[in-house]
Amino acid sequence: MSWERQINLKTDSEIAVMREAGRINAEALHAAMTIVRPGVTTADLNVAAEEVLKKYGVTSPFKGYPGAYPYPASICTSVNEELVHGIPGKRKLIEGDIVSMDCGTNYKGFVGDSAVTVGVGTISEPAQWLLDVTREALRIGIEQMVPGNHVGDISAAIQDYVESHKMNVVREYTGHGVGRQMHEGPAVPNYGIPGRGMELRVGMTIALEPMVMLGAYFTKVLQDEWTVASRDDSLTAHFEHSVAITKAGPVILTEC
Repeated sequence: MSWERQINLKTDSEIAVMREAGRINAEALHAAMTIVRPGVTTADLNVAAEEVLKKYGVTSPFKGYPGAYPYPASICTSVNEELVHGIPGKRKLIEGDIVSMDCGTNYKGFVGDSAVTVGVGTISEPAQWLLDVTREALRIGIEQMVPGNHVGDISAAIQDYVESHKMNVVREYTGHGVGRQMHEGPAVPNYGIPGRGMELRVGMTIALEPMVMLGAYFTKVLQDEWTVASRDDSLTAHFEHSVAITKAGPVILTEC
C-alpha cells in the first residue's frame, strides 16, 4: 500500500474538528462492538457502524479505497488469524473467536481512524492475553508521543513490550499520519530503535496501531486480495487510536 508521505501540522481548531471526527468514529465502533456475539455476521457489524455514520451524515474513507479493487465496506472486520483489512460478509462469528474492527470517518474535511479487537463470548486464555498485550502496547506507544521524541521511540516502546511477552509485531504494515487524508506522513512502524526516525512536533496527528501476532510476524494476503492474515495462521490482534501531539502531551482523538 502506498500513500503520500507529507507531514501536515494541525492547528488547535483543526484538531478540535478531528476530535469530533474521532468521537463519531468511536461511537460507530462501539455500535458494532455491542452486537458482537455468536451467530452475528461480519456484515452485521458493518451495518451497525454504518447506521451511526448515517446518523451524523458522514462517510467512511475506507469505502471505495483503491486497491486490487475498491474496498467495498465502511469498516474492516478481521477474525482470528486475520490481521487487518478483512471484508465484512456472510461469515458468522462463533464462540471463542476474536474479531478486529477498524473504522474510519470523514467529517468536515478531516478523518478519524481507530480499531479495536474483542472476543466473541468466552475466549481462550491465550486469546485474552493477546488482546491485553496489544491494548497495553497501544497505551505504551501513546505515552511516547510527545514533542521532541522520535518515531523510533514510539516504535521501540511497542516492540519491546510485545516481545517481552513472547509475541511479535507485524513488519509490513504501520501506523501513519492522519488528517485531511486517511494516510499522511509519517509512517510509524511497530518496531524500531529509540532516537531514530522523524522528530515529533506539535500539531502532528498520528493513527497509532499496534498489530500483534501470537506466532511469527510473517503475513499473507488472502484470495480476496484485501485481507491480511498471519502466515502461520496464529491469532492476531489490532488496536488503534488517532492521537494529536500537543505541548501538553498526547491527546487521544478517537475516544467517546
